[in-house]
Amino acid sequence: MGDNNKDHQYNPAACMIGNADFGHIQVRSHTFHIPVMGTGFTIDTPLRVAKYGISSVISIGDDILMEKMRKFHCRIYNRPYLPISKREDDARARRITAYLNQIDEIVAEQMKAMRKLPFGSVNDLTRYFDLLPDESTKQLYKAMKDSNNPQEKTAFQEMLRHHIVPGMIDVNIMTKLDRDMYRNGGKLPPEYALAMSALRGYARSTLRSSIVLSAGINRRLFAYMADFDDFFPTESGFPRKQITLKVSDFRSAALQGKLLARHGLWVSEYRIESGLNCGGHAFATKGLLMGPIIEEFLQNRAKLVGELFEDYQKALSSLGRYCPPSMPVHLTAQGGVGTNAEHRFLLNYFHLDSIGWGSPFLLVPEATNVDASHLRKLIAADEKDIDLTDCSPLGVPFWNL
Repeated sequence: MGDNNKDHQYNPAACMIGNADFGHIQVRSHTFHIPVMGTGFTIDTPLRVAKYGISSVISIGDDILMEKMRKFHCRIYNRPYLPISKREDDARARRITAYLNQIDEIVAEQMKAMRKLPFGSVNDLTRYFDLLPDESTKQLYKAMKDSNNPQEKTAFQEMLRHHIVPGMIDVNIMTKLDRDMYRNGGKLPPEYALAMSALRGYARSTLRSSIVLSAGINRRLFAYMADFDDFFPTESGFPRKQITLKVSDFRSAALQGKLLARHGLWVSEYRIESGLNCGGHAFATKGLLMGPIIEEFLQNRAKLVGELFEDYQKALSSLGRYCPPSMPVHLTAQGGVGTNAEHRFLLNYFHLDSIGWGSPFLLVPEATNVDASHLRKLIAADEKDIDLTDCSPLGVPFWNL
């Protein structure tokens, strides 16, 4: 790979078509995100970290758990709880929508309350800016703290309040977990299948975020996404809901991106994850590590984006929908990152937009749900405690503690 950046001069054309105005799209405050971990570890992580501008991902695979969590947080936040019984029509999708709306509302309330806090004391407002990386609004925050002019200080504080943005509340669907459902001995229509109903639950929610699609191609799911307006741009802005593909090789990313583009659906982010440690799954990649895989993306990204945008324009035109002159394309990575040096290398050498830190956050009770017993096991675990098992529903070897 070499030891400098001469082969990777930043090329804006690789990230977008034309000159895009991204005022409508939320810019991440941090250069890291917390990926989805299991169905429960990050189920309410946004309530813990979004107010600090930290983005995270919720699994929407288990609607039973989400309904229990909605009831739990209604009690914690003193909100009315109206149960959605599993016997009700379209219960899975409605449960998912209700939980995601609850998360969205609570985070909005947290942000509103935080903007009213004073700057002179230790609180969530000052912690928000203290946690920011140096190459951010933190420079304005430092200037405010250093200022001795009361009027200037007040002006800085008002500017800072307007710069506060919550972390993204993204969701994840494992596309292959799409079992058809039955009721009273009869098979329900395809839209009631597991992944299809989860998608519908997200699409009908109030969230403005991204759906992270993982575990490969699901053609009927891809086609079904085109039934929801939130995935399409309008003359007033880009789609309310973005699409992120979690992939471990370029070929799969290109194929999935093309399938979606032909439905008028744009992939705004390609999230590269180590195939040797993909959320515990061991997807074999012919011995290729993440570096060479990212390298292939960098070398082919501009060409890929150009080809996909042509298909995207044609599809939107055939659907009679508005097509913007440009669309964003972000490249991120996650999996196996454990030090700040590795984080900085991936950002600086490969010009990535964000790096996902997974397992380290399992050791952070303020961010994830891990009970005390398993937390002790994680801390004490070494190589002999990890086994490659067949316990995954995907039929792929799975690393288990």
